[in-house]
Amino acid sequence: MAKRSSTKDLRMRERLIQEAARIMADEGVRDHYQAKRKAAERLGARDTRNLPSNREVQAALVEYQRLFLGAEQGAYLRLLREAALQAMAFFEPFRPRLVGPVLSGTADQACDVHLHVFAETPEEITLFLMERGIPHETSERRLRFGREHWEMRPVIRFVAGEHVVDLTVFSPKGLREAPRSQVDGRPMQRAALAEVEALLANEDEDRAAEPFLP
Repeated sequence: MAKRSSTKDLRMRERLIQEAARIMADEGVRDHYQAKRKAAERLGARDTRNLPSNREVQAALVEYQRLFLGAEQGAYLRLLREAALQAMAFFEPFRPRLVGPVLSGTADQACDVHLHVFAETPEEITLFLMERGIPHETSERRLRFGREHWEMRPVIRFVAGEHVVDLTVFSPKGLREAPRSQVDGRPMQRAALAEVEALLANEDEDRAAEPFLP
């Protein structure tokens, strides 16, 4: 009986992983926990304590996009990375770093461009935008550092062309320690302008190397 129950639990866990990944890919849900709860409700497992990890859902999301979205998702990702590169060049005085789905490769057409920028005060960034006549809005974001230490960080958002650029503002010391990723709990991956340029160059090389199919 215990073995049968264990097998059933494993099957449900796998169904939750796949459904949560589908929800993130097809419905634009960005938060892993929200996607898992939605998946549990739809599969009739609202009260389950056997939710999969964010890392499992993220891996399934990558595979889902590869199988079902393919070139379409790749095209959106390319556009977003190009937009990120332009935004990073614009904010070069504030040592911008690309983070999130546009960097990891899971971004789609509904994603924003997320950058970390570094200044003594958030007002430096808002003044920079105001002097250039760029409308923007401000808010805050709660981020985790270390195991259990949480801090609020200023957020500035504005529209650049067809994309929303989301800036999280850190002090210059913030370059030394990235906040923790919600996917695996490790310090978030950050990429400087030259690294994003290299990503795009590698994409061009891969595309050039693909065989021509008439």
